[in-house]
Amino acid sequence: MDRKQKIMELARQMGLIRPRDVEAAGIQREYLLRLYRNGDLIRVGRGLYALPGAQTSESLSLAEVAKRVPNAVICLISALEFHHITTQIAHSVWIAIENKQWEPRFEYPPIEIVRFSGPAFSFGVEEHEVDRIKVKIYSPAKTVADCFKFRSKVGLDVALEALRETWRSRKATMDELWKAAKICRVANAMRPYLEAVI
Repeated sequence: MDRKQKIMELARQMGLIRPRDVEAAGIQREYLLRLYRNGDLIRVGRGLYALPGAQTSESLSLAEVAKRVPNAVICLISALEFHHITTQIAHSVWIAIENKQWEPRFEYPPIEIVRFSGPAFSFGVEEHEVDRIKVKIYSPAKTVADCFKFRSKVGLDVALEALRETWRSRKATMDELWKAAKICRVANAMRPYLEAVI
């Protein structure tokens, strides 16, 4: 198999490829750029390539961010949107990173960063496949609790809508919501609203 075929096969298998994926396969990154310039690949973001006509979902920006920041977890409005428990539209990809982790910087897609530590970071992480990329996204219950924790950033109305919609659509049980509220240390803030939705 020649270099072009190897790169094309990588793109078929992975959905999105980066120069480092090509280098890991023992091919110099210049070949990736040649394929892009020849029209064999398209650029979907800075340093991200795919096959032309590849079927991509509306969540492509989540896959792009997951590829660039593999330790991040999609959270808040982006997670609400992914789980279909909000009417909000995320204009940036919201990600959570651990407190001491470096802060990623890139222009596209735009990102909003929040920081967590310990169980607040690791609890409720689910892995979903988006355009053949594994993406870490917080569960609906954890996302609702995070919205209450960051209600000054996203708005109390967003947190309340998320709670009502999560409960209505049965995407989380009361036990799951309560556990997430305790871990995120927002049990007191959420209690009256949890009691009101029952």
